[in-house]
Amino acid sequence: MENTMDFSLQIAQELNLANHHVANVIRLLGEGATIPFIARYRKEMTGSMDEENVAAVQRRLEQLVELQKRKESVINSIREQEKLTPELEHKILSTKTMQEVEDLYLPYKPKRRTRAAIAREKGLEPLAAQIMAQNIDHVKNVAQKYVNAEKGVNNTEEALQGAKDIMAEWISENIQGRNRIRKIYHLQGIIHSAVAKGKEEEGKTYQQYFDWSEPIGKAPSHRLLALFRAEEEGMLKVKINVDDEFVLNSLDDIFLKNDNESTALVQDAIDDAWKRLLSPSIETEIRAFYKEKADVTAIKVFAENLKQLLLAPPMGQKRVLAIDPGFRTGCKVVVLSETGALLHNETIYPHPPKSDVGGAIRKIKSLVDAYRIQVIAIGNGTAGRETEDFVRSIRFDRDLTAVMVSESGASVYSASKIARDEFPDYDITVRGAVSIGRRLMDPLAELVKIDPKSIGVGQYQHDVDQKKLGDSLNQTVESCVNAVGVELNTSSEQLLSYVSGVGPQLASNIIHYREEIGGFKNRKQLHDVPRLGPKAFEQCAGFLRVRGSDNPLDESAVHPESYHIVEKMAKKLQVKVKELIGNKELITKIDPKEYVENDFGLETIHDILTELDKPGRDPRQHFETFEFDKDIRSIEDLKIGMVLNGLVTNITAFGAFVDIGVHQDGLVHISQIADRYIKDPNEVLKLNQKVKVQVTGIDIDRKRISLSMRNLPSKN
Repeated sequence: MENTMDFSLQIAQELNLANHHVANVIRLLGEGATIPFIARYRKEMTGSMDEENVAAVQRRLEQLVELQKRKESVINSIREQEKLTPELEHKILSTKTMQEVEDLYLPYKPKRRTRAAIAREKGLEPLAAQIMAQNIDHVKNVAQKYVNAEKGVNNTEEALQGAKDIMAEWISENIQGRNRIRKIYHLQGIIHSAVAKGKEEEGKTYQQYFDWSEPIGKAPSHRLLALFRAEEEGMLKVKINVDDEFVLNSLDDIFLKNDNESTALVQDAIDDAWKRLLSPSIETEIRAFYKEKADVTAIKVFAENLKQLLLAPPMGQKRVLAIDPGFRTGCKVVVLSETGALLHNETIYPHPPKSDVGGAIRKIKSLVDAYRIQVIAIGNGTAGRETEDFVRSIRFDRDLTAVMVSESGASVYSASKIARDEFPDYDITVRGAVSIGRRLMDPLAELVKIDPKSIGVGQYQHDVDQKKLGDSLNQTVESCVNAVGVELNTSSEQLLSYVSGVGPQLASNIIHYREEIGGFKNRKQLHDVPRLGPKAFEQCAGFLRVRGSDNPLDESAVHPESYHIVEKMAKKLQVKVKELIGNKELITKIDPKEYVENDFGLETIHDILTELDKPGRDPRQHFETFEFDKDIRSIEDLKIGMVLNGLVTNITAFGAFVDIGVHQDGLVHISQIADRYIKDPNEVLKLNQKVKVQVTGIDIDRKRISLSMRNLPSKN
């Protein structure tokens, strides 16, 4: 059987990439290289493929390996049955898709004791073959020869019925027939949903689908996932229908050869094969096909949202007072140092039922003064807007910024083992407030502690293939972490675990060694971390920063394997490496072509010069504050036609959700996002983008708000 390198040409052709570049990617992946490392530090080998292309090669390679394994399994199964012929083996090995393999395997696949199997046991297969050939007229005379009471065939009617059962199975396993029906489903299939009996009240969430029909090939991913979820919950009955007569005529074209008595029996077998075998089988296939397509779209949407959230602008190292708002239980207040360390915590009660506004103001002012607070972070959950109003009403003796922060996933973190290990002596509410403050300072560093599926920026994330979702989201987190870079001496174990080549165990080893030596002085010391060998060092070193290192390049994204090139540059310019870093005047004097070597081409030299110009640059944008409209607090305050400030919180295939400060996010349907036609909301919007929206619909009972960004009037 083929090894993975044999797939390079096929993948290159499918993805329109150079074969030798794809072969290099496959080899690097096989050697344990990660996608971020390959894309960043092996550009000469890959033709400067970006992470998306490298990931596409990896995905396709995994699919082809899985296909190859299935071919081997099928061939072995048929061989064990002693039915494998050289021609059949060649056909299986030549297939391009899993569906082709399964179609070829279908006649040999072990089955339960079917009607056709019982008929074969009665010796009726030769009769079925004669009838299927449609060369006989007096079928009863022929069938009489197969009447055998000992075998359970008592009369000609039973013989003919058994023959029809066998023919129906042959028809259902015919590749040409199955392919033709699949095509009919794709082109003409209609997905229809109806409310399940007695579920009219319980299933109100899905009311719009109580009597719904549309072509399956045109149904958007979010609607398919909603229909399948409602069916799973027992609220809807979902069926994919095709025109039975059209299907039967199509099968007739394949199997009917003459017009005689045997032809009529074949016609009966076709009808039976369609209703009893083909219809349920192919519908199941079609469902799976479109479910997988919907999964791919939903996972892509989730991954893009997650990427935008993780790469949200950080406030940076500030002394933060963070508040987790609440009414009855009060507001949990924590003070964090510039590095995110918990310095103080307590509870204030500015809201009903206690309404201790005066006491709360005194406590907040005291903490701001005592800890020289620079910014206040306020969670956007229950009592969030009320707490924001309260904080903004306080007169401080310095300029302070108050920022609303998304609480999505904070409760998941606060109840997690990670949080318990970090703060064993504090309760869930304190941990939640810490998370709110830290995610303002550095969203990426804090959000990596939470299962990506719990961050709340997905589309039907619980309905899609969980393994594929998990793989995609982990790859997204890894990409974001490595794009930003990680400070070796201050990063958490969770953040380190996403660094290229590290993983959970090495991250733990790095943390323990860091504590043991009192912090890393340079990248070289990574070699001394237990179980961190040369390969792991190669993969991770370029993404780890050591602030204050005795080698200034350790603070940059220049990989240690390229340090000698920078040293050559500095030597030629007669300066120290430290003097070269960040010195645009000196850097412009360097001719990249002079430093090209066997393993380091122009792409790498240009990357090095870019990094020297702006060492350790953060790809994230600068932080900007945002304020909601002051007079809008709840859905009851809204009026049709209002134009409001909003913040994009979630992007889906059908539109975007926008926070306008009333606890329920409003939906801007894709048709209302732009004054022109767009296929994807991401063409126009990004997560956390500040937008202006107009209220077009309010449903207080269902807590639904419809918004538009089209043809906005001037804001009053």
